[in-house]
Amino acid sequence: MSPSDVLSAIVEWAGHEPTAPAVQDLDRALTYGELVDEVARLAGGLAARGVEEGDRVALHLPNSVDFVVTALASLWVGAIFVPLAVTDPPARVAAIVADCTPKVVVTGDEVEPGDHAAPGGTPWVTLPDLLGPGTEPAAPLTPDPARVAYAIYTSGTTGRPKGVLIGNGAFAAAVSSSATILGLDHSTRALCVSPFYFDGSFGTLFPTLFVGGALVIRPRESLLFPRTFFRAVQREAITYTGFSPSYLRLLLASPEIDKLRGSTLEIVALGGEASSPAEVRALWEAAPGVRVFNRYGPTETTIAVTHVELTPELLADGTVPIGCPHPGVSFHLLDEDGRPVDGTDRVGELYIGGSQLMSCYWGAPGLTTDVMRTDVVPQTTVYRTGDLVYVDHRGNYHYVERADRVIKRLGVRISLLEVADAMRSLPGVSTAACVVFHNEGEVGIAAFVVTDGSVPALDLRTGAREQLPDTMLPDRIELVDELPMTRSSKLDERRLLAEAGLLEPDSDAPRSAIA
Repeated sequence: MSPSDVLSAIVEWAGHEPTAPAVQDLDRALTYGELVDEVARLAGGLAARGVEEGDRVALHLPNSVDFVVTALASLWVGAIFVPLAVTDPPARVAAIVADCTPKVVVTGDEVEPGDHAAPGGTPWVTLPDLLGPGTEPAAPLTPDPARVAYAIYTSGTTGRPKGVLIGNGAFAAAVSSSATILGLDHSTRALCVSPFYFDGSFGTLFPTLFVGGALVIRPRESLLFPRTFFRAVQREAITYTGFSPSYLRLLLASPEIDKLRGSTLEIVALGGEASSPAEVRALWEAAPGVRVFNRYGPTETTIAVTHVELTPELLADGTVPIGCPHPGVSFHLLDEDGRPVDGTDRVGELYIGGSQLMSCYWGAPGLTTDVMRTDVVPQTTVYRTGDLVYVDHRGNYHYVERADRVIKRLGVRISLLEVADAMRSLPGVSTAACVVFHNEGEVGIAAFVVTDGSVPALDLRTGAREQLPDTMLPDRIELVDELPMTRSSKLDERRLLAEAGLLEPDSDAPRSAIA
């Protein structure tokens, strides 16, 4: 099986094991043979609608078998699949559709196309529309690593979503590396947790199919109830899953967390946010023997560019490393003056080169040039991440903070991670997050703390003074019942600030750290 093309690997598995389970949700299940047959037919339906190589196919579909089939059918005809969030407001969906100008928007039966604007007359169609009687299977295009596979829209610094285009070569490199490092194979049974419009979900979805494993999909909304997760793990004999540290905290707070003890779960991959050693240890305590990996990767570098298996020895240093770059990926650290940073424990801004770089931002050549740099490393194109990292004595990289959002008060550089970690270490504190807010024209730090109910806010402030210098003390300490998550399973910083009355309408995006 060649690792050079994700779709080809799946088709090859279907040829070898056509009756092996491939993907299931609550409505239906497909074997590998059935999956490829339906993908070929749907590709024929797309072709009949005029979809050609390089066209965009927007997927307005929830986590489902339908999403998987449509994404693969798009690759089959050489089109670019563009996930849309079914939970997004119609105006945002319309803005993305207007920007990427898809040939069609594929939507679910439960969604009325009339609820959304259709710029330029873009048709909204359902799978039954595309799989109608007489639909003939299409022949797959010859694999081409340079062809764009998908576009993921992320929040843009200009206030408009920006589309990140990922080529087939980068896609295959990321998927192959992930599957190999995690040790996935045809016996893997993976539970999909993250929303499919978020590329973090691709770290579960595509590596599993790439090696002939089975995907289990549950509605994203139902998985926000931990009991649904635990029930799926037990009933479906799940061996692998991946999610954010925020979702891990949701599971750890559940009284049913002990259901993981003795379960079939073997591998958990974390990513998307900073993890804390305490949370990883809590997962090991609940599920002894589970292998826990941490991963890191901006959307522009395709799903993830690092994976590291965590051990008590690695966590003994007090932070969770992000690991080392995948094969074919290079890391370069620069200081504020653009000079290379060498040696251990020296912080620098991370630039990434190699096989997993994005093709470009859709329709934004200037923005692409700003971040895809050719003037940093000789004869090499690198992506400027804006992340500050350092290398430890073992050769593992550690995420520190955003370089473009460094907090400075009274001339002192402050890491929110350090402040949050200090709050987390106080007696009675379960977890904590620190977020920047505008404090009468100055930079303020708000600490949002979840406790066991035994400690008042005044004691937290007293404890913080024993841990931190005055320049690093939070300006506000807010007791909260939980740390809320966004739809992509990250900390909902804006909600925290809004509920505390600290969010200004025109303020910059908040900055957080979780301990």
